[in-house]
Amino acid sequence: MPRQPVVALLYNDVPAEEEELEVPVDLSPEALGFTPYFDLDDVPAEEEYARIESALTEAGFKVASYNVKDRFERLFKFLARRKIDVIFNLVEFFHGRPELEMDVASFYELLDIPYTGATPLTLALAQNKPLAKSVLRSYDLPTPRSMTVRRKASVADSLSTFRSRHNLHYPLIVKPACEDGSGGIENESIVSSLKALRARVEYVLEEFRMDALVEEYIEGRELNVAVLGNGSVRRALPISEITFEDMPEEFYKIVSFQAKWAPLHEAYHRTIPSCPADLPKAKTQEAQDLALRATEALGTRDYARVDIRMNKSGEFYILEVNPNPNLSEGTGIARSAEAAGIAFQELLKTIVESALERSPKLREEE
Repeated sequence: MPRQPVVALLYNDVPAEEEELEVPVDLSPEALGFTPYFDLDDVPAEEEYARIESALTEAGFKVASYNVKDRFERLFKFLARRKIDVIFNLVEFFHGRPELEMDVASFYELLDIPYTGATPLTLALAQNKPLAKSVLRSYDLPTPRSMTVRRKASVADSLSTFRSRHNLHYPLIVKPACEDGSGGIENESIVSSLKALRARVEYVLEEFRMDALVEEYIEGRELNVAVLGNGSVRRALPISEITFEDMPEEFYKIVSFQAKWAPLHEAYHRTIPSCPADLPKAKTQEAQDLALRATEALGTRDYARVDIRMNKSGEFYILEVNPNPNLSEGTGIARSAEAAGIAFQELLKTIVESALERSPKLREEE
């Protein structure tokens, strides 16, 4: 009888020091100015990780959970003194910097411990939006036309001929080139004039200290396609759609930073997930095929999510490929898995087993 694999559930939860959000005492619709759709009480991160630990335990694994707390030496000591078969990698940043996510994965590589999710190369590639778009284009995958304004370049010179050189047409959306989690994407990110474009690009360059990606804004439906597995067993799950039917006219229909992370902002309550998306069978298949090709192109592993826009003519455009997306129960990829008849613990088990296939040690024991 094979022994019970040991899973190290690693995450990095560092509460803000003495930083409290200014929450209005009165959370009624009258005080907020809108009727909330979602619960305003945030689930503590520790509780989310505890749910994942419980599900992994129920799936038959021995789980050792550990909060790295932004301390590399803690991570090293934890892994050095335990016999770990596989790491369930939930570390998305280090010292508040998402760009260091790839370095944590590199550390697992140096220790030769299998881990869930993407390699350092894929994490770096996916976070660099212009580079990721170049890869997608090289694989003949559709993505909105774009240009990149470099930090050290003259903004005026870069934008003076952007329409003739890059064939871009308004409206445009301006994004920080290497941010994560919709960082820097707001209602003001969409522009329809050269003056507004220049102002937003300058804002991104100064505020985020990185290049600015300028791409055509695709008006239409927002689709999230979750992908499980690797190689020949890679499969797309039922498509989840972010609906905008109740979005106020003053807001663009986008999944902004506020829509993702600000429970007291109206946009948060007007981006409603619907799964499975109401699409014709042929269109569902087309979007899923694009997602499979996109994840293969960027080299994601075990699980991923591809964000796609479908315009009014039914044409698809890949916005982003997201390795290691959110795995919280009842949200994101877990929602699509549930629509496919895959329970939460079965989803996590599938991801762990995919990673364990990369373990030469366990293969030798078999």
